[in-house]
Amino acid sequence: MAHILIVDDDAGLRASLAEALTDLGHAAEEAPDGAAGLARIRRGGIDAVLLDLRMPGMDGLTVLRALSGEKAPPVAVLTAVPTAANTIEAMRLGAVDHLAKPVGRAALKTLIERMLATPPAMAEPVPSIAADEIVAVSEPMREVVKAIGRLTDSQATVLITGETGTGKEIVARALHRHGSRATHPFVAVNCAAIPAGLLESELFGHRRGAFTGAVADAPGSVRAADRGTLFLDEIGDMDAAMQAKLLRVLETREVVPVGGNRPIAVDVRIIAATHRDLAQRVAEGKFREDLYYRLGVVPLHLPPLRERLADILPLAERFLGPGRTLSAAAAARLLAHPWPGNVRELRNAMERVATLGRGRIVEAAELDFLGPVRPLPEPQASTLGEAVAQLEARMIREALEATGGNRAEAARRLGIHRQLLYEKLRRLEAETSGTRTGRVGEDDDPSPRES
Repeated sequence: MAHILIVDDDAGLRASLAEALTDLGHAAEEAPDGAAGLARIRRGGIDAVLLDLRMPGMDGLTVLRALSGEKAPPVAVLTAVPTAANTIEAMRLGAVDHLAKPVGRAALKTLIERMLATPPAMAEPVPSIAADEIVAVSEPMREVVKAIGRLTDSQATVLITGETGTGKEIVARALHRHGSRATHPFVAVNCAAIPAGLLESELFGHRRGAFTGAVADAPGSVRAADRGTLFLDEIGDMDAAMQAKLLRVLETREVVPVGGNRPIAVDVRIIAATHRDLAQRVAEGKFREDLYYRLGVVPLHLPPLRERLADILPLAERFLGPGRTLSAAAAARLLAHPWPGNVRELRNAMERVATLGRGRIVEAAELDFLGPVRPLPEPQASTLGEAVAQLEARMIREALEATGGNRAEAARRLGIHRQLLYEKLRRLEAETSGTRTGRVGEDDDPSPRES
């Protein structure tokens, strides 16, 4: 039996979580605010903490910062309003996880088991961070931002993979901006955009007279990123000769400029990215196996936009800018589009609409340039919220039909957490029957409301 502390300003939520924890065989204690929770943690005897993010006075992140440098039990942050920024910071500050409410019983059981297997850690103080550019409403992207939070202060090489247009450079910049190297340079190099004969000079620099046109010494991108981060985009397009030279730099942390003979030490974190399947290219003999493993110390995969449906409308609204909003039919049109160009395609589409459109409300006809899609029923609603709710219900039904009723697989296809799908299904069933069931099942939400 473990002693679990619940820190939340919602008494009803605390009671519900405490009951669920008791059913799981644990002892639950409650604290009504951050200050009381911090004081209880410091008295000792707590094995794990469930910490609300948004509380009056001392909020969850403030509690985590206060614990920096102290030996503290594992902490999981719970919130009804998860954002990329607060997720990244919570994970940086040592949280085991950052979950969106409601949290079902099965998920709570898994979370507690994982927390109890995590030894108390001595957290290091870290600076506060600014709002992030990443939109992460969908579960796949929330996992990405959690990974960013865990990796920001690591010096390990990161390999970001994903289709073209998924936002690999944005993620690389987030890793740099929220880490200990943030005050030093972030240098991005697109390996596919530079001719093979010039890439060595671009990366490692050159000495005056090393080749025709080399009228002065040039430091190169690796040295320009010293003490900071070097982002190598489209690393999968680098030729074999450059792969060998890059591998040596990664192993020795030294560069030799073109035309030079003396190695120069560098302190730089490497983040690489590619849309190609590097494992396949290794099998085909087009990419060095040793470099592949050296780059992929920590792999980070970005899902395509079609697998993160919950992010499409928030992203579209951001790209449209202030003063313009989507009609119900336009929102349905965006959700139905396959987005082969991913976030980049969505950004370009919304910038086109924002430039050419005149009205405050974007109508579906303004999106005809996206091309034909499968027939969609016209939303029978007068507001955007009603239309999106109707479309959401249809997509849930189709996902369940396509997966033979497998809710976990349906949730993955929809780009949402399994527990959130269960909650939506309960609401749909209640609306259909006109009543709400009073029995809480194994995977039902133990909390009465979001906070």
